[in-house]
Amino acid sequence: MSKHFEDARYYLGRAAEHAKAGIKEELEPLQDRVSKLVGDEPEEEPEPSRLDKLQADLKELEERAEGEAREAVTSARERIEAYRGRKDEKPSE
Repeated sequence: MSKHFEDARYYLGRAAEHAKAGIKEELEPLQDRVSKLVGDEPEEEPEPSRLDKLQADLKELEERAEGEAREAVTSARERIEAYRGRKDEKPSE
């Protein structure tokens, strides 16, 4: 292909990209208006309700209580093992 045709093809491609961007920019306000009229707007994320906040708080408390319970069980097991170890060390009479 001739260098002139390659250059023309390149510049036509660039022109098409610029035309597409320009059309998109010009039609964006119209698209927003139509979306509002039709009711097809993207919905904003609603703020969490009181129930959602309470559920999140309860979940956090549950997780914290679970952790504390695990620590208590681990501590109790260690004390039992230590007690059994001392009991086994005493000389039998």
